[in-house]
Amino acid sequence: VGMKAGRYLFEIKIVEALNPAESSASGSRGRTPAPRQLVRIGFSTAGSPLVLGVCDEHVCFDSEGHFCSGKKKAVASQRLSRDQVISVLLNLDPKSPNANTLSLFRDGERISEPQALPEILHGRTLFPHVSFRNVTVQVLSTPSPARPLPFRCRTLCGAAQADIEVVPGVTPQNGQYDMLLPVALPDEGTFDWLDSFMQKHPEYVELSDRKILEWAHQSGLWRPKATGWKTSNDKPEFNFGLPGMDDLSVRRVLRAVAPAVPRNYVIMEVKSNLIEAERRELLRKFAAPQFRKTACVVMGEPSQEFKQVQLDKLLKEKQEKADIAWRAKKAEVQRKRDIERRQKELADMRRKADEARKKAAADARKRAEEARRKLVEERREAKIKLQEASMEVD
Repeated sequence: VGMKAGRYLFEIKIVEALNPAESSASGSRGRTPAPRQLVRIGFSTAGSPLVLGVCDEHVCFDSEGHFCSGKKKAVASQRLSRDQVISVLLNLDPKSPNANTLSLFRDGERISEPQALPEILHGRTLFPHVSFRNVTVQVLSTPSPARPLPFRCRTLCGAAQADIEVVPGVTPQNGQYDMLLPVALPDEGTFDWLDSFMQKHPEYVELSDRKILEWAHQSGLWRPKATGWKTSNDKPEFNFGLPGMDDLSVRRVLRAVAPAVPRNYVIMEVKSNLIEAERRELLRKFAAPQFRKTACVVMGEPSQEFKQVQLDKLLKEKQEKADIAWRAKKAEVQRKRDIERRQKELADMRRKADEARKKAAADARKRAEEARRKLVEERREAKIKLQEASMEVD
């Protein structure tokens, strides 16, 4: 259910905070995500990425008090914790002074000022969206708010039909979902083909180790860049330093859950899809009748479109490298200019200091000479006076 007009609430409740073991058996090599518990609640467009707050089509608040608009984040509210009813209010009423804004409430009290929606989301249907880490979240689906606000407002469950858009789930015409297994040779453009395929068919979900790493990165997990010979696109290293990731239990859970959630899947396992025994084991997991299993052989002469895409990609990479080199050269030229200017300024400062020091020394010598001459004159006059006084006595 998406919202396209009006002013409505979307509510959740944090019912449990989890603290899983995240220390590595080999030592504290990993970096645990900070904060350990995190909740993001907001709205997004249909078909946007799974993890909230990673693209321009997302807008949300998080439990640390930040307002996230696209990839920008700023402090805008108080922090959230467990056993609190969190309400996010989306105002799309053009007659309201706070039209096209998002507000956050905690147990019925406002804890943020209305935050403006980015222009890219104006006039579009927005869907409630929640992402969370190491917490248990309850979505409250009642027509009336669980915690009354200072003003009257209904939840999205009680919205008028004219203000919402109900998007039915995508069901295949023949009642079967595709389970696609690409069969290709390693390092022969397999993942480049997959990128092109996913761009043309966004209704498919990629299941691969590469995708797991992407989801982990979007979830806030950090891992050092893998440069060893063991890593590859098909089997990248899970060197997070966290046992829940490095023991590949995430992959096992994903493979166990995916068959129970009917979707159009692309299972990118280059090695496993080439070996008959491993391919049979994978097909056995998707033995349910709602899946249509298809092998897509990605070999031979590529199409002209694929070649052009690769040429454009290479040209883009080459241009990016050239831009980086040009910016580095420009920065180096500017650095040398700054050094030369600074050296010139220092030379001028030293020259002026030397001139001032010489002038001060000359002035001091002049003053000393004048003082000595004055002293000599005073002594001569005193001697004359003394002689005159002696003659008067005689």
